[in-house]
Amino acid sequence: MHFTLKPQHTPQRAAQTPASSLRRTARVAALTLIAGAWVAGCASIPSGAGGLAPSASSASSGSAPAAGFTYRRPDLPEAASGLGAKPGWATQRFAVAAANPLATDAGYQVLKAGGSAVDAAIAVQMVLTLVEPQSSGIGGGAFLLHSDGRQVRAYDGRETAPAAADERLFLGADGKPLPFYEAVVGGRSVGVPGLLRMLEMAHRQHGQLPWAQLIQPAITLAEEGFAVSPRLNTLLKADAHLRKDPLAAAFYYQPDGQPHPVGHRLRNPALAEVLRRVAREGPNALYQGEVAQAIIAKVQRHPGNPGRMTLEDLRNYQAREREPLCHDARAGGRTWRICGFPPPSSGAIAIGQILGMLQHTPAAAMPLRDARPSSDWLHFYTEAARLAFADRAQYLGDPDFVAPPAGRWDSLLAPDYLRERARLIGERSMRVASAGQPGGSRSSWAPMPDQPEYGTSHISVVDGRGNAVAMTTTIEDQFGARQMVGLEGKSGGFLLNNELTDFSFAPTDAQGRPVANRVQPGKRPRSSMSPTLVFDPATGQLVASLGSPGGALIIHFTAKTLWGTLAWGLDAQKAIDLPNFGSTGGPTLLEEGRFPAGTADALRARGAEVREQAMTSGLQAITRTPGGWFGGADPRREGVVMGD
Repeated sequence: MHFTLKPQHTPQRAAQTPASSLRRTARVAALTLIAGAWVAGCASIPSGAGGLAPSASSASSGSAPAAGFTYRRPDLPEAASGLGAKPGWATQRFAVAAANPLATDAGYQVLKAGGSAVDAAIAVQMVLTLVEPQSSGIGGGAFLLHSDGRQVRAYDGRETAPAAADERLFLGADGKPLPFYEAVVGGRSVGVPGLLRMLEMAHRQHGQLPWAQLIQPAITLAEEGFAVSPRLNTLLKADAHLRKDPLAAAFYYQPDGQPHPVGHRLRNPALAEVLRRVAREGPNALYQGEVAQAIIAKVQRHPGNPGRMTLEDLRNYQAREREPLCHDARAGGRTWRICGFPPPSSGAIAIGQILGMLQHTPAAAMPLRDARPSSDWLHFYTEAARLAFADRAQYLGDPDFVAPPAGRWDSLLAPDYLRERARLIGERSMRVASAGQPGGSRSSWAPMPDQPEYGTSHISVVDGRGNAVAMTTTIEDQFGARQMVGLEGKSGGFLLNNELTDFSFAPTDAQGRPVANRVQPGKRPRSSMSPTLVFDPATGQLVASLGSPGGALIIHFTAKTLWGTLAWGLDAQKAIDLPNFGSTGGPTLLEEGRFPAGTADALRARGAEVREQAMTSGLQAITRTPGGWFGGADPRREGVVMGD
């Protein structure tokens, strides 16, 4: 299924005007940022025309890629997280934005070799499995939006509950929901991985280079090693659960229990072998045979918290193509066409509701104040967020199990409904909102209780043929279920997701009404992932590709960047740099240390409960400019943008 852009228009390649100054700017900015994060003992910047230049020993010891694309290993470590402002990157023809420089470079090399946006996204994702194991990988799932300038298509690789799962999966012997990490750590929380099946589906439709070539960058890096980044080192040090898995403990930690230091070259021969099989056999290498048996053994044989997944669950997994959720939104005095992912994601609906309600409040005309959102603007935004999250808790779930209100998911985005909901926003905070009745519908569902959501990574790509990808990918919590799958006789491997904890632990409320997002066999858990493509509705031309990690706060990180670019006229980097904020239905949340003290006081004076906390987004965005593209990466993490 797909959404057709009207009028039909294939975005033209940006004119290659004077001296490729934009391309030089993009390369220099990326190299400057990464060089600033090098650790002692790393090589100096090599020269070359490929952005991150290759090392002298770039040949892989694994199977050689087919003619047409030969990956060249860059001799650079990852950039650190949170080292200060990033410059933004201007390009002319194509661009790729990802959460790690090695992953971005793999996508860049694919685009440079003539690959498509989907080809680049596959190469990026395979490298992220290796270098950003805390966030995503082949043991997890993803949502991918694709535009070819005429149609938008949505590919669903969300994990599913095993056939033996039931709505009591996360209830203890006393009938009460388990504590979160008692549910997460082990096999119980692992959903059937969907990432590779989804990428296979998208590649069949939109790939240009052979599948095997796209896996080669990750194989090379897994064999030859990559330098542990400051962010990975910090997360390994802080995590209380990954050490409990013997395979992960032996791979990521030293004998004294400390993680490998920043700059340590970490090789992953088990993952290299798994990826060689994936390159040769396709996704069947994971869903059948030795790797599948290793997954099931890991899930079922956990000593304290076994899961219910079987080989049949793996064999039966199917990716889905769904109808993208596209709607018009007003911002900055213009109408934009915003396309996002439909349920089982809640992201596009919640973002669309927030932006739609803001149109009917004074916030629509409020500018930034001292380069930040004002307390008045934040009041109206967070009140709209409370209303959107109330609907999310009431209605959203897997569409194969949960019927939409009034028979259509876009009933939640109907202009009259959003205007009616916006009337509930006053000068004082409502603190807690109730769900509405879109299309006059009445729901028999119970609202889902609030519970933690974590993790994730985002990839945005535009290629030189007018194609674009926005893909958000996840294993859910930091390091997922803390279960590493390996191969006999080889160190390393890949991590499994804990995606089933995105279901409601409580299947019903006190009155016995079922929760729409309760556990059911074969069901996909509700997600907050919000891959987003923006278009000019007058021409059909792509305006932006963006998204973020961050659990339920993904919705606010993405909405902030949309409003920053579309309403406040900021470039992608400046919009990403804005302080974070939001509400998931309870307190007003402000990014710690990013707002003047008076902001929280002013919100409290309006009756809101305010909590200042870390809000570590990982936004990636690419926006159209008169000369081509401009990309931004979140200063809170280690991503970069590259392109020509």
